[in-house]
Amino acid sequence: MSISQKKMTTDFEKMKEIKCPAEELLKSIAGKWKPQILLLAIDVPVRFNALLRQLEGSNKQAIATALKELEAEGILTKQTIQLKPLHIEYSLSEKGRKIVPLLQQLEDF
Repeated sequence: MSISQKKMTTDFEKMKEIKCPAEELLKSIAGKWKPQILLLAIDVPVRFNALLRQLEGSNKQAIATALKELEAEGILTKQTIQLKPLHIEYSLSEKGRKIVPLLQQLEDF
């Protein structure tokens, strides 16, 4: 291996260690349903069954997974409403609200 190849390999290894904030953000909102869920949650909290009705072609497993991942990333907050009938609402967290302008810019692009 030549010296230039070794240097390129070393540089590439260093680049793999550096984490880009934009890449992390894109990973956290990537998926078929996540951006749509976020856009629906901008103005009002969303409920699971309402998402199933609004997101044509979605299914329970896909929506449940997307909601869990968004909640784990701190983008959505989950609130159990103790009124009868008992139900759960998902709202944008502060982190989620910061993402909204970025999504809107991507939508305009």
